[in-house]
Amino acid sequence: MSTNHRKVIIIGSGPAGLTAAIYASRANLAPVIFEGTQPGGQLTITTEVENFPGFPKGIMGPELMELFREQAVKFGAESQFKEVTSVDFSKRPFKVVVEDEEYFGETVIVATGASAKLLNIPSEGEYMGYGVSACATCDGFFYRGKEVYVVGGGDTALEEANFLTRFASKVTLIHRRDEFRGSKIMRDRALKNPKVAVVWDSVVDEVLGKTEDMKKYVTGLKLKNVKTGAITEVAADGLFVAIGHQPNTKLFKGILPMDDKEYLLVKPGSTRTEIPGVFAAGDVADSYYRQAISAAGTGCMAALDAERFLESMD
Repeated sequence: MSTNHRKVIIIGSGPAGLTAAIYASRANLAPVIFEGTQPGGQLTITTEVENFPGFPKGIMGPELMELFREQAVKFGAESQFKEVTSVDFSKRPFKVVVEDEEYFGETVIVATGASAKLLNIPSEGEYMGYGVSACATCDGFFYRGKEVYVVGGGDTALEEANFLTRFASKVTLIHRRDEFRGSKIMRDRALKNPKVAVVWDSVVDEVLGKTEDMKKYVTGLKLKNVKTGAITEVAADGLFVAIGHQPNTKLFKGILPMDDKEYLLVKPGSTRTEIPGVFAAGDVADSYYRQAISAAGTGCMAALDAERFLESMD
């Protein structure tokens, strides 16, 4: 078997991809992982992770992913910091083109994740992980007794606003329109919550913050009324961006079946896609949970599914 012919190729390197690599390498399948443009996935833009089992004192997101990688490599996985540019799943072995090199896999695990849709203003990036977050369930705990803002008007934003009222003293929704797009039940729940306020017809123009004792933190926001153009400055301890997620599935359009939001479809209770030998794990096939622990769980499943598939082919 040539060095470019592998039993398992893993595309993507968040908790799903690296957990798949741990299990596949322990099964003596010598997987290769192509880590892509964001090695370690979304956790690399997270500061402290407190909800991953086994770390009662918390752990920094990038450090957690480095431990995942170290564990996979220890058992024989090969990690390459390269991006897959095209795939051909029309026949086995499957062809995976990495920059200008071709690899062939008896099985492929797709774990390319999803990316939070962001506001794309410079100050948002500056304070990401330091008061700006794209995940209320990950970071809400840090805002106990504080005032926070949530951007968005769909079910994600409404759900996150309600969730944050468990911790924050006040939650204000910022929406660019004059009515929410979310479902009636979620709209009613948010609007009836005494801790939730709404700023209509507005967008975040700038995130304001400070750096003290080498630590950055958010102090406020500049909000722009989209109808009048007026800028208002408000005090804030945190900003949650909840305008949705985009699965990283562009590479697989027309190749693997997707739902209407472009998440990969898998057979219920498994990680199997429509193409035998191709599996999908983590946020690329999960629009609901989107947690590191659930992604890791499906990474384990994908490796076991791939191992069983290979055994059935022998």
